[in-house]
Formats: sequence, C-alpha cells, structure tokens
Amino acid sequence: MSEDHFSTIGEPALTEVRGILRQGNAVVRTQLFERLPELEVIASVGVGYDAANVATALRHGVLVSNTPGVLDAEVADFAVAVLLAAIRQIPRADAYVRTREWLNGPFHNTATLRGRTVGLVGIGRIGEQVAKRISAFDVEVVYHSRSPRCDLPWRHFPSLSSMAGHVDTMIVIVPGSPATERLITAEILHRLGPSGILVNLSRGSVVDEAALLQALDSGALLAAALDVFENEPAINEAFLAFQNVVLTPHTASGSAHTRKAMWQLACDNLTGWLENRTLLTPVPEVLGLLKSMN
Repeated sequence: MSEDHFSTIGEPALTEVRGILRQGNAVVRTQLFERLPELEVIASVGVGYDAANVATALRHGVLVSNTPGVLDAEVADFAVAVLLAAIRQIPRADAYVRTREWLNGPFHNTATLRGRTVGLVGIGRIGEQVAKRISAFDVEVVYHSRSPRCDLPWRHFPSLSSMAGHVDTMIVIVPGSPATERLITAEILHRLGPSGILVNLSRGSVVDEAALLQALDSGALLAAALDVFENEPAINEAFLAFQNVVLTPHTASGSAHTRKAMWQLACDNLTGWLENRTLLTPVPEVLGLLKSMN
C-alpha cells in the first residue's frame, strides 16, 4: 500500500491501522507514522526494503520484514539471462529479424562470455546463487564485499576499485542504502575498460547514472543490462538511445511462481505478527526491537 491509499481513509480509521503491506516503489514516509499511532509492523514484498523507512520505523517502535530466500534462484537466473543478452546482443538480434534487416545480410558478430572475468558486488544469498551459475560457464568469478566469506571458493577483493581493475564484467547485487549510494562511480566504470559490461539488479541509486551514460556514449564501456533505475518507472530517456543496453522493468523476480511466494511470505509476516506476535523474516535492523518485545 502506498501513502496515496491512506489519503482516501478518514483520520478516525487511521488510528486503527496496525500493519502495512507494501511493495515496489511505495515509500512509507515519515509523516505517515505520525498519522498511524497504532502501527506495529510493515511487511515489505521483496528483499530490498529501503522504501520502508526503517530508521523512522525504529523510532516509532514499528517492526519491518522483507521476503528473502524465496526469490534468490529466480533473480540469479535473471542475472545470467540479461548478462548473456547484453554480451550476445540478443534484443538487437531479435529486432534484426523482426525488421527484416536479415534480408540485407547476416547479423554482425558479437562479444562473448568466453574468457571473461566476472566480479560480483555483493555476495549475499542472491550473489552466491549468481556466482554458482556463472561458474558453470567456466569463467573466473570473484567478488567484493565488506568482509570475505571463508565458505566460498571465489577470490575476495576488499577494494571495489581493485576488483574493477581485475574484471571486465560486473554484476551489482547490493541493498539500496545511504552506504551504497553512487557506489558504482565513473572511476569504477572506467576501470572495467572498453570491453566492460555492467549488470545492475540492486537499486538505481547504487549506480551513478550520469557517469554510466557518459561511459556508454564515449565507448568507455561496451554494454550494460539494467533492471533498476534512479527514477522508476520514469527512467532517464537517454538510456533508450543505446542499443547496447538491455533495459528491463525491475522484474528480476517477476515470475508468477516467485511473486506468489513473495506475497505469501509477506502476508505470513503480517498476520503472524498481528495474530501471534511472530515475525518470520524481520530485517536485521529491527532484531533488537523484536527481542525487546518478546
């Protein structure tokens, strides 16, 4: 539910609202907490929960949950799909047939995944699943995160800049937060090199879009695949001019099977708390608050 929905509800009824079920770009703004004095829980559909306004929720004693786990495999599959689509220019090849250009001659040769080095920015549940799938293509896989994971076989880079200089393919899968805002800078993109490819499945805020557009326009970057943007759904129209960019509408988890599982988990979180004071998948920031309540 978005804040616009609450504008149609009378103030007396708002005092009875104990839970919110939210998804997508529905932002829970600070002012809304003041209008919902009985609010106890915000159940977000999806892994990312930056729009749930966790900091304000904590100040008001409100719990927040998300839906991790149930979408990991789906998003990892999608990461591989759009990476291959960008490298092999599959959308352009499709258009080449549909517009009858094939009658004028064969489609041009493309880049390949063979011999590439793939760097993951973020190695949580989804990142690990992506790494496993990419490794099956017999290419080198490395990752950047705040700390290494000893249970993983891939090389860890503590420095994002150093990793960018080592790889030519980067897949970004980190949460959207103030700490990750504009994490992918012009310098990072430059270090990927002119054969570099960027895949962003995290949040639009994680990539400096102006720097990315400049890199694509100058040829400093070969291609990109973007499922998330700074302004959704009204994305920067400059991206539409680039045939070497695969654009998708924030749909990495968007199979009917997985979306159903996400909604079910979010509903289970909401009803579980309101009926039994049980929250199945609380976000890390609220664990202390949750413990104090039980």
